[in-house]
Amino acid sequence: MNIIIAKHAGFCFGVKRAVETAEKTIKNTAGEKIYSLGPLVHNSQVVDKFKKQGLNVAENLEEISSTGKVIIRSHGIPESLQSEIKNKNLELIDCTYPYVKSVHKKVSDYHKKGYQIVIIGDKSHPEVIGINGWCNNEATIINDEKEAYEIPSYDKICIVSQTTNTLEKFNKLSSIIKEKGKEVKLFNTICNATNLRQTACEELAKKVDAMIVIGGYHSSNTNKLVEVSKKYCKNVYHIEIAKELPLQEL
Repeated sequence: MNIIIAKHAGFCFGVKRAVETAEKTIKNTAGEKIYSLGPLVHNSQVVDKFKKQGLNVAENLEEISSTGKVIIRSHGIPESLQSEIKNKNLELIDCTYPYVKSVHKKVSDYHKKGYQIVIIGDKSHPEVIGINGWCNNEATIINDEKEAYEIPSYDKICIVSQTTNTLEKFNKLSSIIKEKGKEVKLFNTICNATNLRQTACEELAKKVDAMIVIGGYHSSNTNKLVEVSKKYCKNVYHIEIAKELPLQEL
């Protein structure tokens, strides 16, 4: 059996940075509680490992005591929540992915200039919730063609994307949304690492009998790779750990 590993695989820079920062923070902290606001990464094995080492997962600020360190994961958070953390007696360790940070800035700047912000992405995903929080939670969030066609017309529109979207989806939906504004600013904010992985995944899926995608079941990045794989390969296995691999089938 010939096993081929995709040209681009593994954690992207943002997730790697968050994991390394958490490791360093745990190592250099004594007697203080350390929290991550939401799971550090969408990988339950990594989250469990850090929990055993003393990193507490808090779903909201109410779950965090008055002192300690709070790690912001790579997805980022709304502006109001960032201010709230700073106003409390908490040390904020910001691991927001630089690509996501740049989306925050675009959204904030264009919202102040009077543009209607349109985010192409999943409204329940923490990254999208965070982006929306930088335009006073007033963005229109679109995730399919039906929603795109239903947008009302605006004088000025600024379009951005969740960083883990497929380019095909972004192009399809943005072409519909562009017709809804007199003046439209369009920003392809899909992360370059996402693009590289999806392209490598597509190339590989076209020439193999089976695709194995390793990653968290709740990871947007991983699920997009599964989606891409299924377009070109009829045998796709999404697993988190080795024992989930159906070796007899393969």
